[in-house]
Amino acid sequence: MNSFSYSRARDVAAAVDEVALPERQAKFIAGGTNLLDLMKENVMHPRHLVDITHLELNTIEDTLEGGLRLGALVTNADTAYHEQVDTRYPLLSKAILAGASPQLRNMATNGGNLMQRTRCYYFYDTATPCNKREPGTGCSAIRGFNRIHAILGTSEHCIATHPSDMCVALAALEAKVHVRGPHGDRAIPFADFHRLPGDTPELDNNLQPDELITAIELPPQGFADHHSYLKLRDRTSYAFALVSVAAALELDGDTIREARLALGGVAHKPWRDPEAEALLIGKSATRESFQLAAEKILQGAKGFPYNEFKIELARRAIVRAFEQALTNEK
Repeated sequence: MNSFSYSRARDVAAAVDEVALPERQAKFIAGGTNLLDLMKENVMHPRHLVDITHLELNTIEDTLEGGLRLGALVTNADTAYHEQVDTRYPLLSKAILAGASPQLRNMATNGGNLMQRTRCYYFYDTATPCNKREPGTGCSAIRGFNRIHAILGTSEHCIATHPSDMCVALAALEAKVHVRGPHGDRAIPFADFHRLPGDTPELDNNLQPDELITAIELPPQGFADHHSYLKLRDRTSYAFALVSVAAALELDGDTIREARLALGGVAHKPWRDPEAEALLIGKSATRESFQLAAEKILQGAKGFPYNEFKIELARRAIVRAFEQALTNEK
């Protein structure tokens, strides 16, 4: 690990000001559950760390619009077990609890979860080319061992996947990300927060380097009655998803009034397709309807030598998740 300097921010404005100085090459640090690993592996080497753990961003409160505002520094564990989240947004609670381990969830923050980087083997292996780590060097995964890699939204420059479970649920719920930068506050729709690799795989999201996540806003609709988070992985705990599905329904009898579908483990960002969801509106909540949505959202999926199985796995997982959402079976 390279040497670095450290400071503790007294408030949000001071934290933003410190990171805004380009010569400092600074990063925010809170739980540090991903950043410190990357520093130890020599993948990231900030020259200065700004500790934000003492900022007043650690509350969960109602919004005037009837939703819920999650402070960026609330831990994943406290979020998942919060009464309002568990009752009104159980899809989010289940997604969080499907990720990492209890020890990590006790340290990891909501803002940090959004910012975590891919777990691609080649990104962590500094002896191999990686466009995400060093733009222009190539993507070792495309012709390498790519079992955990993306099948949607890839480019010739990168086929890495986003590792978060929490973010898949936030995508399905259509959350907003509130950030503060040198020019003030702004809210980013969750669909616009993370990026596909395109020609700039080194950029994971549309946050500016000097902006700080302050909160995540959940809308009033939480799909508490009919939801499911299904995570398929190599072992039942402490493993990243091969495919995960956040499915949510609003029903009128057996007719679908509203549907949400987001996939994890298959792309550089949580994957949604509004057209696939629209296919379900007005349809009966049947396996046949869910299969149509699965075919649509996976249209254009492309496998690589070791991960072609993900396409069929995702297709079946979508149907299963929606069927579970009808009764909220686990």
